[in-house]
Amino acid sequence: MKLVFATNNPHKLQEIQHLLGDSIELLSLSDIHCYEDIPENQETIEGNAAEKSFYVFNKYGFNCFADDTGLEIEVLNGEPGVYSARYAGEEKSPQKNMDLVLQKLAKIKCRNARFKTVISLVIDGQEIQFEGIVNGQILEEKRGTTGFGYDPIFKPDESPLSFAEMSMEEKGKISHRGRAVQKLVEYLSQFSAE
Repeated sequence: MKLVFATNNPHKLQEIQHLLGDSIELLSLSDIHCYEDIPENQETIEGNAAEKSFYVFNKYGFNCFADDTGLEIEVLNGEPGVYSARYAGEEKSPQKNMDLVLQKLAKIKCRNARFKTVISLVIDGQEIQFEGIVNGQILEEKRGTTGFGYDPIFKPDESPLSFAEMSMEEKGKISHRGRAVQKLVEYLSQFSAE
């Protein structure tokens, strides 16, 4: 089965192909010659994921899935949430985003946070969504060099390591995206067995 993953992020593509295995041929946006910025104008993570997957399906005619992920910090009333990628500005700098979070939490003891990923899968015009959540803590300083985004400052409850200190395999087993993709994979395996 061929599926487009609506992302230009090579890290995400690699991470998800790793989780999907060989049963699905994953195409990137550049594989289908989609070079425009796909809109993300919704106020929720669910809405952004759906907007992206329907954009590709409607414009290019490919079955597609898109994800949107947010870091939700308890004491910041769920910020950065849907604005996670551009929290510190439109240039979407992971370093500036992390620095802003660390600055806002500088004197705060409660550092509870969660990552939430929502995947919107559109097959033949029908949408189904899958959600993955991982609870954890915001660290007081960056740790590790793997991963991307907020990984160096997020420590999941199940591990003493930050996401950026884990291998892709370790992270995939417990991450929000891993959990959402697992639901997607289970769904697609039933789909391809029909």
